[in-house]
Amino acid sequence: MTDSIRITITKTAGSAPRDAGTQMMVWANHTAGTIGGGRLEFDAITQAREMLENGTVRQQQTIPLGPSLGQCCGGSVSLLWEQAKAMTAPQTRPLWIYGAGHVGRAIVNVMAPLPDFTITWVDTFASRFPQTDVTTLVATDPADAVKHAPTNAEHLILTYSHDMDLALCHTILSRDFHSVGLIGSATKWARFQSRLAALGHTPAQIARIACPIGDPSLGKHPAALALGVATAMISDQKHRTKDRIA
Repeated sequence: MTDSIRITITKTAGSAPRDAGTQMMVWANHTAGTIGGGRLEFDAITQAREMLENGTVRQQQTIPLGPSLGQCCGGSVSLLWEQAKAMTAPQTRPLWIYGAGHVGRAIVNVMAPLPDFTITWVDTFASRFPQTDVTTLVATDPADAVKHAPTNAEHLILTYSHDMDLALCHTILSRDFHSVGLIGSATKWARFQSRLAALGHTPAQIARIACPIGDPSLGKHPAALALGVATAMISDQKHRTKDRIA
């Protein structure tokens, strides 16, 4: 018998505070994670602790999110309670970020808390990294690190050197990858397109690089760029999830 209960949102309908697959853990005197807070979570935790007391192994319930819960979401949530020692490891997207400058730091600050991404952060000197919980990789030539990235990785190129940026673009385009974004102006991108073509890449290959990154309407501040990048990547995740369900 375990001393903890895992709560999983197995299905949602209408408006709900969290998506299907969200989990939390409940022990007798503490919790980890959240399924959305409010009365729904309070009642779910209470039910989990009752299971711990009476030895119930597993149960399921679909809960309307209406006035009876003091919530006005208008949807419903299906929950699964089960004895377990830990949350299920999420299926994550490998995100490789090159450059630990202002923009790189801002993007990592926004992206690192998101459970859908596993970040590898590359730069030329260890001293350029702030204290962080993400995986860091020091490489004198960041392009040499690309070979260690999985073929479904998403790459963001943000180094302090245009030469490094170009070498990274060339190396990434020469292998399999999911996506690549490059920080830069329209002028920089025009020059890069010409240079990448001279290196043998086709227009279709070059067009797979997103440049500039972020949302221009938010401005050029590192935090604004980070918000634009994160929004685009989260939106992509939503589309992937819908495609899997369809």
